[in-house]
Amino acid sequence: MDVTAIGEILIDLTQTGVNAAGVPQFSANPGGAPANVAVAAARLGAKSAFWGKVGDDGFGNYLRKVLTDNGVDASSLRTGSQPTTMAVVSVDEAGERSFRFLRGADRDICPEEVDEDAVLRSKILHFGSVSLTAGMSRSATIFAARTAHKNGGLVSYDPNYRPVLWANQAEAAEWMTIPLPLVDIIKLAEEELPLLAGTADLEEGTRILEERGLSLIMVTLGGEGVFCRWKGASWHQPGVPVKVADTNGAGDTFLGAVLSRLCARGEKPLEGLERAELEDILAFANRAAAFTCSRSGAIPAMPALAELEGGRMP
Repeated sequence: MDVTAIGEILIDLTQTGVNAAGVPQFSANPGGAPANVAVAAARLGAKSAFWGKVGDDGFGNYLRKVLTDNGVDASSLRTGSQPTTMAVVSVDEAGERSFRFLRGADRDICPEEVDEDAVLRSKILHFGSVSLTAGMSRSATIFAARTAHKNGGLVSYDPNYRPVLWANQAEAAEWMTIPLPLVDIIKLAEEELPLLAGTADLEEGTRILEERGLSLIMVTLGGEGVFCRWKGASWHQPGVPVKVADTNGAGDTFLGAVLSRLCARGEKPLEGLERAELEDILAFANRAAAFTCSRSGAIPAMPALAELEGGRMP
């Protein structure tokens, strides 16, 4: 296996409007950042798997089908007693969006359910911070990351800060930094850098993370591209201009693209990697993210490898 992603898979219940009687109408979309990364990597040629937990309900069955339909190995997707987790996005009369998580099965994954053999067979283990917000899933996630790390596998991490899931910012910063000694590859948004490095300065913040032992550090900058640090060097990789329809899933697409390209290098994805090759990988990932932004939805908008071959633009 190339990439195994662990963590939350959920339903993004997003308000699409109201009916004639003024009743809000919602669309149930597949979501969950680690699951998105697994799908993006699979669509771009990697062998990927997802490990997590859904409920014994229609949404859980649907999410399992989404994974398998997109070429992701879902054999380690557990079914729990709690309902499938949902993230509800509502829109008020002024057009302002509000978010609420209805946590369920995703919190109940436990260390005993970790498929250690699957972790050890993967070139890269990927996780995010949402699964660090609850006790059981927190223990399971850190156990899986530690298992991969101590056995020579690469560990990828997306902090993916969601304030509503934490008691306060201090608690979030504490738990989001705890796994860093286990991590080789990190992708974080610009606003998350101060939480992990104590500074918003890209140069200084990424240098601090490198000094803590991280190898490949990528700070996404929206349409401006990505700031990267690798082997003591840092640079800005420009983004790809695109008419944006929806940015949902763009960061996950970017990371899935990076991981897929790294895995294509062989059994040791970071070994012998030089800046020029990494710049090509980042340019590829920026194009993949641009394709996702040019279409609506997260997983449905993610590009297939054929769309990116030959340097095609969205």
